[in-house]
Amino acid sequence: MAFDATFFAFVGLVLFLALVVYLKVPGMMAKSLDQRAENIRKELDEAKRLREEAQGLLAEYQRKRKEAEAEAAQIVASAEREAAALTAEAKQKTEEFVARRNALSEQKIKQAEAEAIGAVRAAAVDLAIAAAERVISAKADTSTRDALFKDALGSVQSRLN
Repeated sequence: MAFDATFFAFVGLVLFLALVVYLKVPGMMAKSLDQRAENIRKELDEAKRLREEAQGLLAEYQRKRKEAEAEAAQIVASAEREAAALTAEAKQKTEEFVARRNALSEQKIKQAEAEAIGAVRAAAVDLAIAAAERVISAKADTSTRDALFKDALGSVQSRLN
C-alpha cells in the first residue's frame, strides 16, 4: 500500500477531528453560542424595558407639554383680560381728567368774565364820576359845592357808624 499525500491529509483530518472532539471544542462552541444567545436575549429584554420606559417618559412629557400649553393659554387670556381692564380704567381716568379740566376751564372762563364785567363796571363808574364831577363843577357855584360836600360827608359818616 502506497501512502500518498491524500492519505496523510485524511489521517491529519481525522486526528484533528478526534483532537477537537477530545478537547470538547463543539461543546465549548455550543456553550459559547448559547451564552452569546443568552446575552443577546438579555440585551433585547433590556432594550424592550428601556423602550417601554422611554415611551412612558414620552407620554409624561407630552402630558406636561399639553398642561404647560394650557397654562400658557390661561396666562395669555388672563393677561388679555387684565390689559382690557387696565385700558378701560385708563380710558375712564382720561375721561374724568378731561371732564375736570373742562370744568376747571369753564370756571376760569366764568371768573374771567366776572372780572371783566367788574372791570367794565368800575371803569363805567369812574367815567360816570368823572363826567358828573365835570358837569357839577361847571354848573355849581361855591355854595352848592359846599352843600353837596357836607351832604356826602354826612352820608359817609352815617355809613361808617
